[in-house]
Amino acid sequence: MSKVLIVGAGGVGQVVAHKCAQLPEVFSEITLASRTEEKCRRIAAQISRPIYTAQVDADDVPRMIALIERVRPKVVINVALPYQDLHIMDACLATGVDYLDTANYEPRDTAKFEYSWQWAYQDRFRDRGIMALLGSGFDPGATNVFTAHLAKHHFDTVEALIASLRPQLTAATTVLVKGSRFMRMERVVQALAADAAHSTSEGAH
Repeated sequence: MSKVLIVGAGGVGQVVAHKCAQLPEVFSEITLASRTEEKCRRIAAQISRPIYTAQVDADDVPRMIALIERVRPKVVINVALPYQDLHIMDACLATGVDYLDTANYEPRDTAKFEYSWQWAYQDRFRDRGIMALLGSGFDPGATNVFTAHLAKHHFDTVEALIASLRPQLTAATTVLVKGSRFMRMERVVQALAADAAHSTSEGAH
């Protein structure tokens, strides 16, 4: 069992707090922190198990470091604003704590989907012996984790995955296939598209 520090008390932070609270065997102690601690308290009041709360400005790296040192979590889950990602990563590096976020860093005044700022931290995190799992709210983080789980526990090959999907699909089925290029999920798309084309061809005769 491990302690977790969740930074951010918006809509996503509320969901993350509830989900972590449902897994006491994984998250033995939960602290929810935000610039406005009252938001944390309102979320904590919704949850049946105790949730600790704290006030922190995630842009203030020394205060983030002090909070992490006080809470001593195994992992920091960052669901604050995207432009605060690098500050929280700096605090995790300083304290030797694993880091996870759900959205890539963006400068405060520029909306730009770009991971290069965070990827630049890779060597420092590796040298520190800690993890940074980026974008776990969408591709590539969550989708790679789900795909790796399926590969490890359910399907030995992509062909086995495709075979398990085929009986469940109809002409009216919409399939969303997500995954990074590393996972080569286009193989699934190509196989299912070929099946659909074959079915259409047969129906025309």
